[in-house]
Amino acid sequence: MRTKRLYKPKNTEEFKSQVLNWAQQFDDVVWLDSNNYNQEYSNYESILAVDAFTSIQTDSINAFDDLKEYQYTTKDWVFGYLTYDLKNDIEDLRSNNFDGLGFPDLYFFQPKKIFLFKIDEVEIQYLNFVDDEIDGDLIEINEFRKLSQYQLNNDIKIKLRIHKDEYFSKVQTMLNHIHRGDVYEANFCQEFYAEDTEIDPLETYFKLNKISKPPFASYLKIGDKYVLSASPERYLKKEGEKIISQPIKGTSKRAKSDKEDEKLIIELLNDEKERSENIMIVDLVRNDLSKTAIKGSVIVEELCKVYTFEQVHQMISTVTSQVKPHTNPVDIIKSTFPMGSMTGAPKISAMQIIEKLEESKRGVYSGAIGYFTPEGNFDFNVVIRSILYNASKKYVSYSVGGAITAKSSPLKEYEECLVKAKAMREVLEN
Repeated sequence: MRTKRLYKPKNTEEFKSQVLNWAQQFDDVVWLDSNNYNQEYSNYESILAVDAFTSIQTDSINAFDDLKEYQYTTKDWVFGYLTYDLKNDIEDLRSNNFDGLGFPDLYFFQPKKIFLFKIDEVEIQYLNFVDDEIDGDLIEINEFRKLSQYQLNNDIKIKLRIHKDEYFSKVQTMLNHIHRGDVYEANFCQEFYAEDTEIDPLETYFKLNKISKPPFASYLKIGDKYVLSASPERYLKKEGEKIISQPIKGTSKRAKSDKEDEKLIIELLNDEKERSENIMIVDLVRNDLSKTAIKGSVIVEELCKVYTFEQVHQMISTVTSQVKPHTNPVDIIKSTFPMGSMTGAPKISAMQIIEKLEESKRGVYSGAIGYFTPEGNFDFNVVIRSILYNASKKYVSYSVGGAITAKSSPLKEYEECLVKAKAMREVLEN
């Protein structure tokens, strides 16, 4: 079904930039980049998928059943995204908050052309009926020079959907729910946005990725809609019969010196509130994975380990399980979605409270971008630290959030949101 060819670029980093610029001619583009992180569970340094042969687009009603049928009948690589609002397909929930972006709830496509980057070589996979285009495309990519069609707006006015005093009030309401025992933890998010604004999506992605260098970066283009993501978090991966989830909970800012950085890392490791956040979500993930796992196979491989990124320190845990050989991959995702790190515990109660307190529909934010392989494996990130853009509506948005627990301080939660939002704001206002 696909013609495969190995190609060795003269300069891999330059080729990455050229191939991503070349990809902008297509309506359907997914780019995934590990930024050379030495991740134990990474298969590729980067992946590019372009040019839809077939696709599926749907709202949340029966979305997972539709995806299951599409993935099963295609039996090929498919790339796309799941929005947070697919929760409404799984539980009796609603998404009635304001939506300035207008992304479909689910979108996946079967690409005609795929580029899989491994160290110093690229495996090219084209569907057979377009494999005569490989040589011509490689010539075009290597000669490609960007011609920007955008006049960049350096006067972007970022607005807050929830202002500071209102944020404090909403966090206090969340704390009241926690003290009553309605939830133990809930992830509360707020949107920053700009209207009547045009940006160069690819240039904005390059800038965001350069200052963040995360292990689960992604650039997604579906027609006039874009996601520019500097995500540090893996949601879920299937590799054979092994399932891997790596939730993030616990954040600290970076310091200007190594000595101060070490101090902040130790403080984060020993922060009782941050650790409790992470451990609660690990328990939730263990429970989610157990729904499809072989009995006794759910293991916490790593608990509350601090990883350092360009902008922040993050506390990450790794939870794995084993599934039976013929377990449907979409069923595994459905049984764990939305990811616990972006909801809270208990999950349904947390999502109900979140919907009442937040002012914006989350959409792709706190959803997932990734792919299924022909063998039924998959890998998806968590869409955080991301700029979303609807070019037709000229609407730019980024959201940030944090886990609210009994020990949360509204002021500290607000400051943590600003730390997480720093990279997106700098890129847009530069």
